[in-house]
Amino acid sequence: MTLETVITQVFTGLSLFTVLALMAIGLAIVFGLMGVINMAHGELMALGAYMTYLTSIVFSRYLPSLQGIYFLVGIIVAFVVTAAVGLLLERGMIRFLYTRPLDTLLATWGLSLVLQQFYRHVFGPIDVSVPTIGWLRGAWSPMPGVEIPLSRIFIIVLTVAVALALFLFLFRSRWGLRIRAVMQNRAMAGAAGINTERVDAVTFALGCGIAGIAGSALTMLASTGPGTGQQYIVDTFIVVVFGGVESLLGTFLSAFSIGQLQSLAELLLSGSMAKASILLLVIVVLYFRPNGLFANKVRR
Repeated sequence: MTLETVITQVFTGLSLFTVLALMAIGLAIVFGLMGVINMAHGELMALGAYMTYLTSIVFSRYLPSLQGIYFLVGIIVAFVVTAAVGLLLERGMIRFLYTRPLDTLLATWGLSLVLQQFYRHVFGPIDVSVPTIGWLRGAWSPMPGVEIPLSRIFIIVLTVAVALALFLFLFRSRWGLRIRAVMQNRAMAGAAGINTERVDAVTFALGCGIAGIAGSALTMLASTGPGTGQQYIVDTFIVVVFGGVESLLGTFLSAFSIGQLQSLAELLLSGSMAKASILLLVIVVLYFRPNGLFANKVRR
């Protein structure tokens, strides 16, 4: 096993970490902070990927001179559209099921099946992909024998930027203060004059919007199909639970840990065995730390 191989696998783990982190951060907001088990979260990620795909088509047909910025526009479009869909879902379905977790799970699972069929009907059953923009083509070679694609470096930077923006929103803005107040004590927040229903809607839309950004990032790594969301939803739930359901920092660290461990395990094992080994490790850790490896310490 050469040093170049190890470095390449570490960077592959970082690439896996980016998608897991963006998906898990969005799910941590919906599941960890709100307690909503959203089985359609993966399909919202796929929606973000499809929005980026549509953006690339619009730019190639009508704005070819601006093709170099279509991906940046696609990220914004993906966030806005998925956040809007999340807002409609919260207002039309989720808000009636907040105290019924099993019903929420079944309803969102059914919604995921509906969205899969919708994507299959609108975009077709064949996976679609987007072109890599000119300034993200090529690779950076930090040492002989190691080449790191520029597109993956950009996605890593995007993930860090989204995480930082989310931190500033939750801990440095009035809306973030309202969200944290409602999630910690809904009754007291309502008594203090906070519109808890509006906070619920904004929080759910924010989590869905971040899933859309994850889908946009995914288009730089792989193609998108109707079943793309189902390939990531289980791993995303594992990341959130492993990191600590109520800890956004724990979710971020958990995504990094699982991405790196799975990538390095693939050096010695097959892909399926590597994933099974990581799952076994997660089960063992949760047996001893049922609240998650990086769970916040709070007084109950």
